Amino acid sequence: MKIALIAHDKKKPDMIKFAMDNKKFLEKHYLVATGTTGKLIKEKTGLEVYCYKSGPLGGDQEIGALVANGEVDMVFFFRDPLTSQPHEPDVNALLRLCDVYEIPLATNKNTAFHLLR
Repeated sequence: MKIALIAHDKKKPDMIKFAMDNKKFLEKHYLVATGTTGKLIKEKTGLEVYCYKSGPLGGDQEIGALVANGEVDMVFFFRDPLTSQPHEPDVNALLRLCDVYEIPLATNKNTAFHLLR
């Protein structure tokens, strides 16, 4: 299964903890991520992660293209709903694509935990 991992800056610690707590599950799958999130996950957990560009530099759109082409099975996007994001249109487009193509999407750690179960 191909799983995309994305996290806004204030949610990156949550994503890293989630990846560490679920390393045995995640290491059995092909992981992709936006640039900074993927780099941090690799450094902190040792998981193999293919990194696209940083979200604000087009990484969200790159992952969106994977969704649109049927190349992602699940998306974990830990969003920060309290901070304005300069690339909000890209974020919304990715969320919309997950809905259009019925890709399971977790926008917080508790939903992600339940998707893994």
